[in-house]
Amino acid sequence: MAIAKAERLMNLALCLLGTRRPLSKRELRGSIEAYLEAGNDDSFNRMFERDKDDLRELGLVIETVENLDGETGYLARRDSNRLPPVQLDAEEAAALGLAARVWQQARLAGAASGALQKLRAAGMPEADNPYEHSAIEPRIPVHEAAFEPLMLACRDRRPVVFEYRKATAVRPEARHVEPWTLECWRGHWYLAGWDRDRGAERVFRLSRITGKVRSRAAAFTAPVPDVVTVRETVESWAGETATRSARIRLRAGAGYPLRSRATSTRELGDGWDELEIPYGHGLDAWLVEFGPDVVVLEPADLRADVVERLRAVAKG
Repeated sequence: MAIAKAERLMNLALCLLGTRRPLSKRELRGSIEAYLEAGNDDSFNRMFERDKDDLRELGLVIETVENLDGETGYLARRDSNRLPPVQLDAEEAAALGLAARVWQQARLAGAASGALQKLRAAGMPEADNPYEHSAIEPRIPVHEAAFEPLMLACRDRRPVVFEYRKATAVRPEARHVEPWTLECWRGHWYLAGWDRDRGAERVFRLSRITGKVRSRAAAFTAPVPDVVTVRETVESWAGETATRSARIRLRAGAGYPLRSRATSTRELGDGWDELEIPYGHGLDAWLVEFGPDVVVLEPADLRADVVERLRAVAKG
């Protein structure tokens, strides 16, 4: 069935692209074998309208023209459906090659590789990639099963439902979310969206989503903000925005991501260092990831949050 539909769409596209004048439904039905076998007029009309909508969704510009006799005709002008030549310099080609390699661990790997092949066939220069023989491999890890359904839901603007376990909770709870976008921050993926139950925007870490992500056929109830605002929200909830400083003890030779953010470092001896790092929303969740290698000295509220998270983890 899929092959038959693809062949029918291809034949319709060729007819619309190959004509110099608008073709009526009657003429198109007589030119395409699948339409001749459609049976009655109602079946043909439904099939034709679906095919026309599918071609438009794929990007084909189909014009509807009414002739002198009042009959509606269709055509796809070549100049309206021809892309301009791809012109990229060496630096732009290198950037595209690097971007394609970033997604090698994700489902987008095949699409990225195919897009590069098409661009090279169209004349994109083979640029020298500075990362080609580097020990640093530019990749964005995608291990969470929730990534793909959430990516599609963000693209199609479809609400989703999933079970989410907060860092301080023992059991997950259902969340009804209108997804906006996915952001990768410090090796972890986050979903930003509108939480229907709480009536506010929220950010969810994908690694804390349990079970399947189920989409819902319904419209969004809240406006979607611009991309910049969403990214700022993700960074803020993930701990990027710092308003205070925290003082921690860190085991020597451990916690290099923390050391890279430290504003000051002092050796304490006995295998421990004292660090002062920016303190913002989400720092407690990040510190918990380092387990026994980190001890929070101050402020007291940060220390309490870390202890609470560790207790929740211990309870399972």
